[in-house]
Amino acid sequence: MKEITVQDLKKMMDEGADFQLIDVREPHEYELGNIGGELIPLGTVPENLDKISKEKQVVMQCRSGGRSGRITQFLDMQGYTNIYNLAGGIIAWQAEIDPSVKY
Repeated sequence: MKEITVQDLKKMMDEGADFQLIDVREPHEYELGNIGGELIPLGTVPENLDKISKEKQVVMQCRSGGRSGRITQFLDMQGYTNIYNLAGGIIAWQAEIDPSVKY
């Protein structure tokens, strides 16, 4: 499984990189706080594969990196080669990038 750090993600955002950020948490978690990803809850990912790019880098994100890690592995098995898990999830983002983000 490929992973990126929150520092890598922040750099990509700051540089305006062309990538897709997907938040696989539940809607109530997303409403509490998010970092701008597209909400596709974990259980709905298989039916929303058409929303996940195969061309550009895709970063999967959740609270701590566990759920997004599992879906990253699932997508790898579906033939995606461009999927990265955000190591530490939104918890790491809050700790290392933006303490104002709630989770």
